[in-house]
This record gives sequence, structure tokens and C-alpha cells, in this order.
Amino acid sequence: MVHMPQVNYLAVLVSGVVIFILGGVWYSPALFAKKWIALQGRTEEEMKAASRPMPVLLLIAFVCGTLGALGIAAVLNHYNDPFPSRGVMVGAYCWALFSGASSFTNYLFSQRKFALWVIDSGFNLVSYLIAGAILGAWR
Repeated sequence: MVHMPQVNYLAVLVSGVVIFILGGVWYSPALFAKKWIALQGRTEEEMKAASRPMPVLLLIAFVCGTLGALGIAAVLNHYNDPFPSRGVMVGAYCWALFSGASSFTNYLFSQRKFALWVIDSGFNLVSYLIAGAILGAWR
């Protein structure tokens, strides 16, 4: 059995909720929805027709954001004196070393537009920074 480090699961859950809300704003018409859809090379109607049921997608997005926060919490747990700025630093490192690096490799081979990677990876970066700040502050 794998031993999970002691983390504040309430802080992880709150971070997951914040990431979920950020995703709703990030991919809304107020920010990047129109550009993101255009970079996919499809219309909004085509995107809706090809997707899975929205409740399933939203649940998966919430779970994935919460798992990312749990990973940051586990890494941050290795510091004796976490605080918000250290949490932001750990979030940035986790993004750069895991999410950013792997998604950039996928971008290189996918022949998609760089701006699409910037939007998607930018969401992950901001999510990790915010989760790191929450988890660093809330021990």
C-alpha cells in the first residue's frame, strides 16, 4: 500500500473547487472561449455535437483539478514551514516539471497552434499557482 503524506484534505477540496471555478471563467466567452474554439478549427456547434454529456465532463474536470491540488499538497508537505509564497513556488515547479513539460511535448507533435497550448497550459499554470497559495496558507 502506498503511504500518502499527511495533507489538509479540506484545503485540497477547496483548491479543487477554486480550480473548477477558474476553469469555468477561463474557458468562458469573457476570457478565452471564442479564441480557444477558433484555434480548434471548429465551430461552437461542432464542439457541442462532438462532446460527451456536460455533467460527465464537469465532474471529470473537478476530479482532475482536485487531484492536481492533492499532488501539490503532497509535494508542499515536504517543507516544514509552508506559507503562501512557498506554495506558489511549489505550484510553479509542479507545473513546469510535470504539466507544462508534458503538455508542451504533446504540442510539439500535435501540429496544433502554439496559442492553443498557451491558453490550455496557461490555465494549468494559474490553477497550480492558486492551489499552491491556498495550500501553503492553509496548513
